Amino acid sequence: MSPITSPLGDAATHTTGAALQGALVDLVDLSLVAKQAHWNVVGKRFRDVHLQLDELVAAARGFSDQVAERASALGVSPDGRAGTVTETSGVPRFPEGWQQADAVVNAIVTTLDTVVQRMRARVDETEKSDPVTQDLLIAVTAKLEEARWMWQAQLA
Repeated sequence: MSPITSPLGDAATHTTGAALQGALVDLVDLSLVAKQAHWNVVGKRFRDVHLQLDELVAAARGFSDQVAERASALGVSPDGRAGTVTETSGVPRFPEGWQQADAVVNAIVTTLDTVVQRMRARVDETEKSDPVTQDLLIAVTAKLEEARWMWQAQLA
């Protein structure tokens, strides 16, 4: 028996909990990908890309905390362990080794494309099960889409 009960019914808790768990692992992985890129970016635009990656890391970490705490509030134990993230994240793998700034920007745009599409699916999934969670996922998705735009603008 869980020490935290959900204000939602069983079916809504299951649907909402699954959406939150999926969002959590994707956001944790996004923060890890962005940090890996941060450590390995090289090239003419190194400093700008390096600093922008730290902004993305901070945002993803903040979002993952919000998502995990929403799950906890619903009686769903969040799981952000490394093994769980590795096994269930849908975020593309970042290449190994040094990466030129343009390649990093392309990889981050692709990563954000993937995360945004997966988040939008979760927004749809939670429409009926929990509008409060849906609202959180909408807000996070809006910020991820803004980040995607800012990264993609560098390629224009």
